[in-house]
Amino acid sequence: MANIRLDPEETERLLGFGPERKKTRRELCVVCSAAVAVITVAIGLTAVWVSVSLAYADSGKRNVILMISDGFGPASETFARTYKQYINKLEYNYVSPLDKILVGSSRTRSSDSLVTDSAAGATAFSCAIKTYNSAIGVNPKKVPCGTVLESAKHFGLATGLVVTSRITDATPASFSAHVVHREMESDIAVQQIGDNPLGRQVDLIIGGGRCFFLPNHTEGSCRIDERDLIKESKKREFKFFSTRQEFDDLEPAKDKLPLLGLFTLDHMSYEIDRDPIQEPSLKEMSEKALKFLESATSNSDKGFFLVIEGSRIDMAAHVNDPATHVHEILAYHDTISLVKKYVDEHPGTVMISVSDHETGGLSLARQVSSEYPDYLWYPEPITRVKNSSYILSQALVSYQNKDRKEYIKGIIRDGLGIEDFEDYDISWLNENRTQMEYEIFLANMTSFRAQLGWATHGHSAIDVNLYAHGQNTDILRGNHENTDIGDFIAEYLNLDLDFITNKLNSNNDTFHQVTDSTHFHVDRLSHHHGFISDDN
Repeated sequence: MANIRLDPEETERLLGFGPERKKTRRELCVVCSAAVAVITVAIGLTAVWVSVSLAYADSGKRNVILMISDGFGPASETFARTYKQYINKLEYNYVSPLDKILVGSSRTRSSDSLVTDSAAGATAFSCAIKTYNSAIGVNPKKVPCGTVLESAKHFGLATGLVVTSRITDATPASFSAHVVHREMESDIAVQQIGDNPLGRQVDLIIGGGRCFFLPNHTEGSCRIDERDLIKESKKREFKFFSTRQEFDDLEPAKDKLPLLGLFTLDHMSYEIDRDPIQEPSLKEMSEKALKFLESATSNSDKGFFLVIEGSRIDMAAHVNDPATHVHEILAYHDTISLVKKYVDEHPGTVMISVSDHETGGLSLARQVSSEYPDYLWYPEPITRVKNSSYILSQALVSYQNKDRKEYIKGIIRDGLGIEDFEDYDISWLNENRTQMEYEIFLANMTSFRAQLGWATHGHSAIDVNLYAHGQNTDILRGNHENTDIGDFIAEYLNLDLDFITNKLNSNNDTFHQVTDSTHFHVDRLSHHHGFISDDN
């Protein structure tokens, strides 16, 4: 079913781009601040949402850690909690790391659709505005908007991005680049190393996506030009690393920011497939980032702003792979526990965890017959899965020997832990099909046995859970627009997004040569490497 498109004029009015918006965000905040003060005194309100310059209790160093669980809806949290209870024999009232910091919910629609993608969803957090699907750090008129990361850097804070996707993917890109379409990942990479009107904005970059930093002639490159961004990054004083050993050897005592770590050509491995000898976990990358950012700001009255994304929660949901999905969530839970502990030990630090959207329409129940349904789902089939359906489908595509049917049976038994497969399953998988078709079929074999339902391979228009921990986060209680999160960060860190927006657009002709580029690199990305678009 096609996305519902909103009337452009009505959209502008609802989202604040109409003619009545004549003042900047800060000017509006002053008015709002005065009004709230009067109301609070008059009727004794104890908790009011305001996107204002708040009178915080302390004046010490402030840090913000924004954690984004891509494609993670409320049902996925229930799924992960219930699964962990099952495998660890926990009590029925077990509370997950996220449950402990639940404060409300976030609305997710974009400016041009009731269903958002990651680009518009992340730009709502980074620029505190609604924009169109596929937009990276630009408003609905395709004009660059200042991000909280860029403003933080301008005011002297250290900045970082830690992800399990390509670092050029939509979410991290929306904080560190400005292009009119998310597929412009070569251009995004150029801006991320500091080749943009503001100069280098990110002090620490850790994730995947090395292919967009390699020159065209290099094996594995995704670029359509000969720029060697790894070489260029070193000239811009980045310390580059790409192996687990190099990562482990990094220490603040001997290594300084900026850091650029790209472990894989494409996205980093799913947690269920990850080889710890080759790739660190999200928790390990986040722990390393916190150490470096804390060290870099230890002698300053300015703190840091860090984005941590559990990127591949979303990608597993796109193909409806339940085992891979839940392992990504549990890895995110581990990272939440780490960051919460850091917040508790560092007053003035705030953590926010939120999803850009929900993916897959997961339901923890599936009616598998026409009879009156049983109200249940089975965690046990999930426990038997050893690999993602992505890895297993890759194996099926590459294996074409005469004993292929026996090989398929081995894939099902060893990879999915399924013994009760049918002849139909083997016949279907033995046909010449795309990797994506194999991937979805294998994932469904597990979902069916676990009696898990999925409504879509895309996104859905629902409110997602909002989690927060640290001082003043009571302000986030209740139901909020996703743009409110950007406003909260800006106010907590005393940022000025309008100033950065004006600076970005002060030389429009030069910058728009980049932002208005039309070579989206779709063909090279999709066909040369077999990658898929993760958030369509």
